[in-house]
Amino acid sequence: MAYNLLEGKKGIIFGALNEQSIAWKVALKAYEEGAQFVLTNTPVALRMGELDELGKACNAPIIPADATSFEDLENLIIKSMELLGGKIDFVLHSIGMSPNVRKGLSYDNLNYSYFEKTLDISAISLHKILQVCRKHDAINEWGSVVALSYVAAQRTLYGYNDMADAKALLESIARSFGYIYGREKRIRVNTISQSPTLTTAGSGIRGFDNLVDFSERTSPLGNATAAECADYCITLFSDLTRKVTMQNLFHDGGFSSMGMSYRAMTQYNKSFDCESAEEMPTEW
Repeated sequence: MAYNLLEGKKGIIFGALNEQSIAWKVALKAYEEGAQFVLTNTPVALRMGELDELGKACNAPIIPADATSFEDLENLIIKSMELLGGKIDFVLHSIGMSPNVRKGLSYDNLNYSYFEKTLDISAISLHKILQVCRKHDAINEWGSVVALSYVAAQRTLYGYNDMADAKALLESIARSFGYIYGREKRIRVNTISQSPTLTTAGSGIRGFDNLVDFSERTSPLGNATAAECADYCITLFSDLTRKVTMQNLFHDGGFSSMGMSYRAMTQYNKSFDCESAEEMPTEW
């Protein structure tokens, strides 16, 4: 059901890659709610061809841009305002990648050149986007910027590696820029800490399937899906959340407030019983 929450609003959506992407779901939902927007991803991602399908479905132009490049971002922002007929009202930052994770390097054995790329792509890119938008006065008053984060910014989760550091930096940038943009233009900047979600990026994390299962067993409401995250993003783009800014908003079924759940303990006890049985002498 559509509520026309974004009727007349314009935006830029970073990071849609395929149907698994949260950004893909956000684009479909934003279009359903009446928004016009530009889709963008790296030239390499665009060559995969799937984004063309989303562009047609949403009647949205596609502009290639490397979010770590000021030149690309300048071109993106200027062209977006030209195509959309003025300033924008919302931005989605759904960008994350770790070369260390892709190469299977553990956190205590990082390649620091890769580490810098992780931070640049996954976090500093948000700062660059905001800086370029501010330079060109590209976002309307009461506009909204949302970046996708994860609870590993606050808690250590095995296998999440240097992406945890990137998400912590991402949230800090959102707070710092949120203050500046809020006092000057009443523009909101928030992060959403989403449940582990099966996307192309997420599936590269070591033990990701087990992480999803653990989170599902621990969260009283279960994991939030990509489509549900899209719904949440729409509310933050809308005028219904005008006084929400500089927040890291947990959208994880309650996982972030849990310690041990009944379902997780039951599974743990099953594993413990099996291990104990294996250790028992055969005559027992």
